[in-house]
Amino acid sequence: MIKKIIPIALPVLALVGGAFGGDMLRAPASPADPATEAAAPDDHGAAPTDDGHSGGEDHGGDDHGGGDHGGGDHGGGGDPTEAAYFQFPTQFFVPLMRQGDLRDVMILTVTLQTDGANLQALSKKEHILRDALLRQLMIHANTGGFDGNFTADRNLVTLREGLLQAAKTATDAPVTAVLIEDIARQPG
Repeated sequence: MIKKIIPIALPVLALVGGAFGGDMLRAPASPADPATEAAAPDDHGAAPTDDGHSGGEDHGGDDHGGGDHGGGDHGGGGDPTEAAYFQFPTQFFVPLMRQGDLRDVMILTVTLQTDGANLQALSKKEHILRDALLRQLMIHANTGGFDGNFTADRNLVTLREGLLQAAKTATDAPVTAVLIEDIARQPG
């Protein structure tokens, strides 16, 4: 009996430990409004951006540098109708069970696309969204979605559609797309 419980309990404990560790590594929230702090000018008179540089510097490059990445709690700024991205601060770990045995673990990095006006609302629902997406990932795993060539386009489309529907059900904030940034199968 214990031999059957341990393979199930280990991934769950790893998920909880990873989420707790990631939460502890996150910068502590200050009592002041983060949006106000982000808009406050630094010593050079320009507001700092997410990468620590002043807003007055032009670094060129592509669209990846200007978007909102990571953990969610980014204040306004920019066009509220422009696409914004909420990346979950920790990966999703999905155990793949077969006949009561842990075979593999799927590891995914997921980002949600919304608009700039709703990014903060989306980040406030992080835990509810994470629960809904993990539930959908478990359903996908238990119905064989990660068996065989799980990276085939039709399989990823099915996965994204299921995750998008789960995200839309979990929050009122508009979620326009689910981006799977990393996906890997690790032997259990």
